[in-house]
Amino acid sequence: MSPPLPSGLFDTATDGAPRCTWCAATPAYQHYHDHEWGFPVTDDRRLFEKLCLEGFQAGLSWLTILNKRENFRAAFADFDAERLSRYTGRDVERLLGDAGIVRHRGKIESTLNNARRVIELRAEFGSLAAYAWRHEPAPASRPRRMTLETLKTQTTSPESVAMSKDLKRRGWSFVGPTTVYAFMQAMGLVNDHLDGCHVRERALQARRGLQPPR
Repeated sequence: MSPPLPSGLFDTATDGAPRCTWCAATPAYQHYHDHEWGFPVTDDRRLFEKLCLEGFQAGLSWLTILNKRENFRAAFADFDAERLSRYTGRDVERLLGDAGIVRHRGKIESTLNNARRVIELRAEFGSLAAYAWRHEPAPASRPRRMTLETLKTQTTSPESVAMSKDLKRRGWSFVGPTTVYAFMQAMGLVNDHLDGCHVRERALQARRGLQPPR
C-alpha cells in the first residue's frame, strides 16, 4: 500500500499522478493545472488575458472563469489590446447582455481601460511581457519548500505589491496585489505547485529554459 500523500496533494484513478488539490473538481481543471498553471508565459495576449480574467474572478472561483474562458475570448476580441482599445460605450452595453461572460459593468469597463494602458506600456517597455517579467521575484526570496501551509500564506508578495502599485499609478484597475500575485502564479513568474506535485519539476524546467524578455 502506498504511503499517504502530503497535505494539499491528491491523485486520480486515471493516472495516479499527485496533483495540487485545488484542481480536483473537474478533468478540465486538472488539465489547466497540468499544462498551464505555473508555466512561464511571454505572449502579450495571454498575459493580458490573464490579468483581465483575474480581475473578473474577484469574488468568484477561478473554475467559474475557466469554464467561461472561451466565451470571454470571443466577447473580448481574443484579448487583442489594439482591438479592445477601440471598443466604445455601445460595446459595453452589448457585453452586459452577453450571458456567456461575467456581466459586471465595472469589470468590463476595466478591461477596455486596461487595453489602452497595455498600449502605453508597450510604447515604454516594448511589450507587456518585458514589463511583467521585470517583477519576477529573485529565486532566493522564494520559499525553500512549497507546502500547503506555505501556499496558504502566499496570497501576495513584495513583487506583486510593487507591480500592483505601479499599474494603478499608470491608470490600471482591478489589479490589486492579490490579483497580481495570482497572475504571477498562473503565468510562471512564481512556481507555487506544491512539493510532490508531478507538475512542479516540469514547470521549473520550463522556467530554466526561458530567457525572459527585457
